[in-house]
Amino acid sequence: MRLIAELIHPALATREGRVLRRHAARAIVRRGPSILLLYTERYDDFSFPGGGVADGETPIAALHRELAEETGAARIRVLRAYGVVEEYRPDRSPDHDLMHMTSYFYVCAIDPALGDARMEPYERANGMRPVWVDPQVALAHNRAVVQRGDPRMGLSIHRETCVLAHVAAADDDATPPAGPGLA
Repeated sequence: MRLIAELIHPALATREGRVLRRHAARAIVRRGPSILLLYTERYDDFSFPGGGVADGETPIAALHRELAEETGAARIRVLRAYGVVEEYRPDRSPDHDLMHMTSYFYVCAIDPALGDARMEPYERANGMRPVWVDPQVALAHNRAVVQRGDPRMGLSIHRETCVLAHVAAADDDATPPAGPGLA
């Protein structure tokens, strides 16, 4: 799977030490010009649906589980691998010095209607909900949150904004350039 980005938290002095390894699977789902994202009120940001890969679980199985839980999606089909983001950040636990998170992104198709989401208690408490949004709108919004340095901002917004920029740029590349007689 191609590397989209390697993100290193600025407070991380080294990638050496006791490392907590985590893996996550995240979905890119399109419907016309819109993309299915999660809006989280607590952080005022957009993120891709998905989450952690449990012990003994494959990334694809985790993707199916997380996408169904967070959005109510049904008949999930993985169309292709999109890319991977590697993240390194400090870990505050007494057992680890840093966390290395690998997020696998997949392009998926789902049934048109979303069912009821089955959010985790912390997701409900954070005001997380699935929304269909134009990727450029979500990208501009997340960039504004990062620019403001909003104290509510979580660490994941950098990963999500990076991938949103990648998806939006791919959209731009697919748009034919305007020429004579073209609007």
